[in-house]
Formats: sequence, structure tokens, C-alpha cells
Amino acid sequence: MAQQEQFASSGDAWGRVKSRLRAELGEDVFASWFRGVELERLDEGCVHLTVATRFLRNWLRSHYYEFVLRLLRSEWAEVERVEFRVRQPHFGNEQPKELLRQKPMALPALEEAAPLPMPLRTGYGGFEGSPLDPRLTFTTFLVGASNRLAHAAAQEVAGAFSTPQQLFNPLFVHGSVGLGKTHLLHAISWDVKQRKPEAQVLYLTAERFMSGFVQALRARDALAFKDKLRKIDILLIDDMEFLQGPTIQQEFCHTLNSLIDGGRQVVVAADRAPTQLDKLDMRMRSRLGGGLVAEIGIMDYELRHKILSKRAQEACSETRGLAISDTVLAFLAERLTESGRELEGAIHRLRASYQLTDEQVSIEIAEQIVRDLMRGAEPRRVRIDDILRTVSKHYGVNRGDLLSGRRNRSIVRPRQIGMYLAKLLTSRSLPEIGRRFGNRDHTTVLHAIRKIEQLMNDDNQLREEIELLKRLLRD
Repeated sequence: MAQQEQFASSGDAWGRVKSRLRAELGEDVFASWFRGVELERLDEGCVHLTVATRFLRNWLRSHYYEFVLRLLRSEWAEVERVEFRVRQPHFGNEQPKELLRQKPMALPALEEAAPLPMPLRTGYGGFEGSPLDPRLTFTTFLVGASNRLAHAAAQEVAGAFSTPQQLFNPLFVHGSVGLGKTHLLHAISWDVKQRKPEAQVLYLTAERFMSGFVQALRARDALAFKDKLRKIDILLIDDMEFLQGPTIQQEFCHTLNSLIDGGRQVVVAADRAPTQLDKLDMRMRSRLGGGLVAEIGIMDYELRHKILSKRAQEACSETRGLAISDTVLAFLAERLTESGRELEGAIHRLRASYQLTDEQVSIEIAEQIVRDLMRGAEPRRVRIDDILRTVSKHYGVNRGDLLSGRRNRSIVRPRQIGMYLAKLLTSRSLPEIGRRFGNRDHTTVLHAIRKIEQLMNDDNQLREEIELLKRLLRD
């Protein structure tokens, strides 16, 4: 009872724990995983925390348990363990599952965000720009090695567009389809209007620019059209590679020069660098390349996994009962390598599958649903070298340790899994597998195989991990 009374007055202590979580993990990680975590009670040395979804509960258990426990002990020395529990949503009356799915829960981050003081379209002087997506902001843009320069430049432009001398003018962002160019242009537009609502911002696709100019020519209003464009504060042009026609290109080049020479900011996005846009006039290519040219490269595994985790968290928060394991996310991150749109599409499909079938997402289901998104050849012949390399990477163990005589649990289990996969996926005999795994006896290999088979019967997570490894090796 005394402990409960002490806990009842310890809201400030939990606030300090969350402050330390934010400080040590960073704002992005905190917002993704800890913003919605609530303290329920302290009971017999156990801190009970509640989260919104099973996905969050499982993720925090597997990735942050020890970290959270350490911070809690800094406030409550008697704490011995942490329990994460999924809290039930509060409804006035009990509603059937089908109805609950028709009314998805809003994301906490969206509930806390202030409404943007901007319409869904930019425009100036009666000329309407292309639609803006309110979801495409700097807050929702996930940064990795491949897009860090472009992201930093876009933030710099948004923060300094109204200064007398812009550092990056024009800013030219290029990269393949689905890597985030449009996201950055939308983010700049939203950010500028939030900082300075009276700013004249115009976001256009190249197609929209051409359509507007052609209409102005037909209406014999081309001079007024050009005059409007040259008086805006910041012009953002997307899909520059589609700008065609010598007259339109010439007028755009005049507009570009007028804006830059007048100290107005220009941001352009295309699928290639300015020097590779062969359909554009040489003078325009030179002017576009005269500022900062920032490439967005192909996403690496870490960024793909980060995007999938974020989208999965959102999907699970919005869909009651949905859980997408990290094993499934790792599988998708390995296989879907083309674009962010592929990754988002995969999560949308998994959520739709769960909503329609009420069957939780597994690797088998994920592979079946997103098969058409995956690139690659037919399943190839698996070699023991492939198994050693894949197991080493997955478990963070050196290949030399797998082949050594070390018997640490962190090494023995991956070694046994490797032997099991070698027997399952190759035609090698037990003695040959033993030789390839550090000159071990065939009885050691047999013991490893039986051990893993036994563990898989009782451990769903291990079974999922091995299923993931099998697919990575076969594909």
C-alpha cells in the first residue's frame, strides 16, 4: 500500500524518464516509439506501461527493454522488471470488430500536430498551383545516407528563402522515381507557409506549368501569365524532365533568370541531373546547374527498414489488432529495393489482407501478397558460403566465430542454425557440413539439427527468423 501511495505521487518521475528517453534516443525515435507510452502502475517491483498496439508492445520488448529498465531504476531503485501491455481503446458502448475497423484510431502524432495554415493548393494572382499533400512534411521525411544532403539543403532553403542572399539558388534535386523528391518540394512549401503565411509560394509540376502557359497563349494573356510568375517569392517545379517545347522552355528560362536575379528562390526536381536533361536548352541546363545540385540515391537497407517500421507503426495504430513483426519488416526491407512507394504499398497490402481475412501477417502471407513487387531471378542454388554469410550478417556474428571452437550462447545458436539450414537447403552430407563449419564431427551437426527442430516447435520467433533466412537464401 505504501508503495502504491509513493507511486501515485510520482508522475514527475515518469516525466523525467520520458525526458531522458527523448534526450538519449533523439526526437525521431522518441516520437516513433515512446510518445504514446503511458505509465499505469508500480506493483511489487514491476513497472506496468501501456501502449496502443501489439506491434508497439512487441517492438519495445525486443528492442528497448533493458534500456527502459535502466532509466526506470534511476527513479525507482526497487524496480526489477517492466511489463508492456496493450491498453484497450475507450468506447462508450462495445462495438463489433467490423465497425471498429471502419473507424481507425488517429495517430498520436497527428492528434498533437497543429493545423497547417495553408490550403491544399498554392497559387498566386489567380493562377492555381498543383495540389499539395499535407502528409508530406519535413517531420514525416525519413533521412538516410542516400538523401541526407538533399534533405539538409531543402531545410536550409525553407528556413532562409526570404534572406537577401540565398545560399542555394536554384536548388536542383534529382533521383529515380519514388525516392522522395516530391516529398521534399511539398515539405518546403508547407514549411515556408508556416514560417511566413503571407509568402507567395507556387508549387507546379512541369505539366501544370505547360498547361497554364498554353492556356495563356490561347487567351492572348501570355504577358500577364509571365508577369505573375516573376513576382512570386518561391517557385517549386516538379518533374522538370517533362518540360517540352522550345517556346515553353524559352519562357521558363526567362522566368527562371528573372526570379534568381531578383533574389527569389527556385527549387526544381527531376529524375536526372541538369547536364543529362538533353531535351532542355543548353542555357537552361547551365542555369539549373549553377546552384546546388543534390542527388537522392537508392535507399540502403537501413533506410528501407526505417520507412517500413514507420509505416507499419502507423498502420497498426490505425487498425485494431494488426501486428507486423520485425521479422516480416526485415524480409521486406531485403527484398523491396526500388522505391519508397513500393515500401508503402507493401504495408497497405498487408493491412488490407488482415482487414479482409482476419489472419495475422506472417512471412508466408507477406511474400504471397507482395510477390509482384519483388525483383530478382528464380530461386538459386544455395551454397554453404551463402549460409555462413547470411547467418553472420543476420545475427551480427563474425564468420570466424561461427567456425571457431567458442561456445558462447551468442555464437552457438547461430552456428546451430547455420548447420540446420545447410542440411535443409543443400545436398551436403552431415560430415561435409561439419567440415565446412570448423571441422566438426557429424554427430555435432546432427545434434545441432535436432536442437533447432526442437526449439522451433516451441519458439514462434525462432521459427519466423529461420523462415526469413530461408527466403533470403533462396532468393
